[in-house]
Amino acid sequence: MYALLVAQNSIENAILSVVLQQVGVATTTAGNLNHALETWSRRPSDLIVLAVEEGNPLEMVNRVRSETEVPLVLIVAGVEEAEHFQLLEARADLVVTRPFSARMLVAQLRALLRRAQGVQVFSLPILSLGGLTLNPSTRTVRVESNPPRALTNLEFRLLYTLMIHHGQVLPTEVIVQRVWGYKDIADTELVRGLISRVRAKIEPEPRKPRYIITVPAAGYSFESGE
Repeated sequence: MYALLVAQNSIENAILSVVLQQVGVATTTAGNLNHALETWSRRPSDLIVLAVEEGNPLEMVNRVRSETEVPLVLIVAGVEEAEHFQLLEARADLVVTRPFSARMLVAQLRALLRRAQGVQVFSLPILSLGGLTLNPSTRTVRVESNPPRALTNLEFRLLYTLMIHHGQVLPTEVIVQRVWGYKDIADTELVRGLISRVRAKIEPEPRKPRYIITVPAAGYSFESGE
């Protein structure tokens, strides 16, 4: 398993690196969250630990959740109950306040990863439509005889959602709810960006999509030609 550690403070970076080593995960470190997420599709991880020094923690959680649903741990200075509540509602999995116990954090991370691993996709069926095969157990997609390509969690959820509703037009707000879990939100830019990343992995010509079709003023549909 792999973890992404984003920490600006060198001392805390070293402490958290040791903690993650004790948890038993390989760790990639970064000093900037946005830069780390820009390369996420090439180097996805199973866990993100974000040690917040400056900036708005809630905005950072939302930024992470626009890209991935992997377990997210925040290390923050003392926060009021209302802010703690907001961070959890925004789908941070664990909010740890400074000063923290390294020993306790090891136990918390192990418990979090056990729960995350317990939510398996192996029971989902393999989908095959129009020469495209989506394998939930490996979270990969294969187009005809080409080698399989790995998908991020959000990319998989988007493609799976579209494929099980193939031939149907899904509005943006439905896609946001099914993929990100947000309710009553129709963020067109959020969906458009993820659609573009999936098309880059499955479409022979992404500018002339064959599978994921944009239906103007309506939404998106998966077309298999079957």
